[in-house]
Amino acid sequence: MKKIIISAVAQNGVIGKSSGEMPWHSKEEFSHFKNTTLGFPIIMGRKTFDTLGKPLKNRLNIVLTRNMNIKFAFPELVIFDTLQGAYDLCNDKSFEKIFIIGGAEIYKQAMSSADELLISYMKFKADGDVYFPEIDQKIWEVNSIDKRIEFDIYTYVRKN
Repeated sequence: MKKIIISAVAQNGVIGKSSGEMPWHSKEEFSHFKNTTLGFPIIMGRKTFDTLGKPLKNRLNIVLTRNMNIKFAFPELVIFDTLQGAYDLCNDKSFEKIFIIGGAEIYKQAMSSADELLISYMKFKADGDVYFPEIDQKIWEVNSIDKRIEFDIYTYVRKN
């Protein structure tokens, strides 16, 4: 099972605001995200889920939270308190790949276990205070670059 981190990152490293709002709206990037993750599990932190407000359709939505007593209004959500628990469930269900969709804390946790990074580098700086973790060039190498109008998609793979 391939574990893929997917994120959109502004030129200054911003991925969001601690208030929960997205610092930009890019229809092209949202479309890329949807087309890429459709049909596969998505793993996110509680803050990211709160920002979305509802489960994303046609994907197994997994929320990571330290508070296992939390109640969500959506029975289709799967809740775990560890990333490994989410991985185990997806592995048991024989998914080909899964996507880690944020936020910053979940990305930091997943960097050591991810197989691939799929980063949309936006072609602008953004106002925000939540940043994507540093990508260690000793561990990750660019495998491909897909140039788009509003962003470029970098696919990173682990170095051997």
